[in-house]
Amino acid sequence: MAGSILPARTRAALDTIAPIKRFFEEPGLTRRLGDPDACDFTIGNPHDLPPRGFVEALQSRVVPENIHWYAYKTNEPSSRAVLAASLRAWRGINFEEEDIFVTNGATAGLHVVLGAIIEPGDEVIFISPPWFQYEGMIIIAGGTPVRVQIDPKTYDLDLDALENAITSKTRAVIINSPHNPTGKIYPPDTLKRLAALLTAAGRRNDRKVYLVSDESYSRIVFDGRTYQSPTGFYPDTFLIYTYGKVLLTPGQRIGFIALPPDMPEKAVMRDALDSLQMLCGWAFPNALLQHALADLDRISVDIAHLQKKRDRMVTALREMGYETSIPEGTFYVLVRSPIDDDAMFVRMLVDYNVFCIPGALMELPGWFRISLTANDDMIERSLPKFAEALRKAQSGG
Repeated sequence: MAGSILPARTRAALDTIAPIKRFFEEPGLTRRLGDPDACDFTIGNPHDLPPRGFVEALQSRVVPENIHWYAYKTNEPSSRAVLAASLRAWRGINFEEEDIFVTNGATAGLHVVLGAIIEPGDEVIFISPPWFQYEGMIIIAGGTPVRVQIDPKTYDLDLDALENAITSKTRAVIINSPHNPTGKIYPPDTLKRLAALLTAAGRRNDRKVYLVSDESYSRIVFDGRTYQSPTGFYPDTFLIYTYGKVLLTPGQRIGFIALPPDMPEKAVMRDALDSLQMLCGWAFPNALLQHALADLDRISVDIAHLQKKRDRMVTALREMGYETSIPEGTFYVLVRSPIDDDAMFVRMLVDYNVFCIPGALMELPGWFRISLTANDDMIERSLPKFAEALRKAQSGG
């Protein structure tokens, strides 16, 4: 086979992402692109114009102010200063500027962190249902992925299962809160217990267990909730963030890695992360985004409007007879498929020009996911179609 010319680790990583690639390459899915009547709930792409001020922030920095304006950019002091001040105000933790590493999105941040801490054979625990790239990233870094299921009733971390999954080879645990796809925000009590669990495991195995905290959606929380970062509970935590979610501009990639002030051995980690940013495809944001960062950090999509779309969608679907989640954050809603085969029901929705992600692709069989980044008109046009698809499924048609 042609694929056999690839290294085994590469093939294993590619296998983890192959199902999602096949799904989006299906002819029925590709027709949603460019169709003004399509109701596209698949991924977190914008279906409205960017937040007010985003374009102006970029435009105001386009004209170079000096000969170095568009030179190579790394962890620029001005960017680090903006991010450290923002984190101190937002999280109430005294992050230091030299502990901030500016990346081209959370994906780059994850690759850099895993590259810094993983040796071949190290085990890395990730939470299922997962973001679909975690497993492949762990494999690329040379690690062995170990999945742990969430509590299916509460969507909270199953700490007993997580503790049982830790071995003498465990090097890291990846968590994502608010969690994609459930929208669960892990509460302080869970984070305290997780910190105690990881501390005890490190002592028991004489081997530190790092926590990799993917906080991509941490500014998208609903119902007046407060988000608390694991960095406030466990010092050996890497905070990873992207602005692509809160700005809903995923194609303009800027984010960061942050080390908490009480992380041990920070000097070694600082040098490793900075060097790996160079080696991992120059994992720094481009010059224009860094110049505009002070303005971008103050901009957000309308969270109240996202919450209204959540409420509209959840209420309407439940009135039809669907079972849904009520996400505490992120911009996704989980809906139980009215038939056991969620992929088949998602294909049935395609017949109505409605496009969603089947739960089977997220290790959540029997469900499907809709993205609230759809605009209001799209949501309203979709509701009678969801109702008709439900009636057809219930009638066995």
